[in-house]
Amino acid sequence: MPDVFKALDDETRRLILDELAVRNGQTLFEICSTLTMRHGIGSTRQAISQHLAVLEDAGLVTSERRGRTKLHHFDPTPLEAIARRWPNTRKADP
Repeated sequence: MPDVFKALDDETRRLILDELAVRNGQTLFEICSTLTMRHGIGSTRQAISQHLAVLEDAGLVTSERRGRTKLHHFDPTPLEAIARRWPNTRKADP
C-alpha cells in the first residue's frame, strides 16, 4: 500500500491537495502560483514537482498530459480507505 501518511506529513503537500480539491486539473505553474499568492510558499517549481511526485506515489494525485501540458488531479480514494479503517464512533451532541 502506498505511504499516504508520509505524503500527508508535509504542510506543502497538504496545501497542494487543498488547492486541487478546490479546483482539479491544475498545471504545475498554476499550483506554484497559487501556493505563492494564497499561502506565501516560495518553493521552486522543482520542489513543488517533487511534492507532486510523492503525492502521486501515494495515490493521492493523478496526472494527465494534454499536449505539452500536464494536469494534476486530486484522488481522495486513499483517504476514504483510512476513514473506513477508523470510523467515527462518537455520538453527535444533542
